Amino acid sequence: MSDSSPKSTQSSNTPTEFEEDGVFVALTHDTLDAASIMNKVRSPKAGAIVLFAGTTRDNFGDKPVVHLAYEAYAPLAIKTMAKIARQIKDKHGLNGVAMIHRLGVVPIAEESILIAVSSPHRQAAWRAGEEALELTKEKVEVWKLEEFGGEEGGVWRANRDGQAGVKISN
Repeated sequence: MSDSSPKSTQSSNTPTEFEEDGVFVALTHDTLDAASIMNKVRSPKAGAIVLFAGTTRDNFGDKPVVHLAYEAYAPLAIKTMAKIARQIKDKHGLNGVAMIHRLGVVPIAEESILIAVSSPHRQAAWRAGEEALELTKEKVEVWKLEEFGGEEGGVWRANRDGQAGVKISN
């Protein structure tokens, strides 16, 4: 019988995670591995696996970004991610949903989030992957610091594109 409570750890090398019935969600400080997340949703019943990899870009608007740093309220973030994954899985008839979000500093061109979904047909997988991302950005208790460097400092934002942030100085 599966334990439905999130598995939390204090080590920065071990992800905080939840896994149950085709749903896997995690937070980690480690570099993300696309193949391992895809393997979480791989199934002989699946005709499609869609993977989204959100990477740190080198700019926001007209400002150069040095890196992003993510923080989360992990116990609640894991619960919210699991709820989203279950909803998406049921709504789109998926075989599996796996989402992992990186915490801490994420350098330019590295992944901060991976979302993989599998389904019998590609259309459901495409729709479900995008919906999972949008709901994650809208609802999950993760915040990011866009570090601009130099005298620009950085800006804390909810984990949403284009949302207003609070400027901090170095």
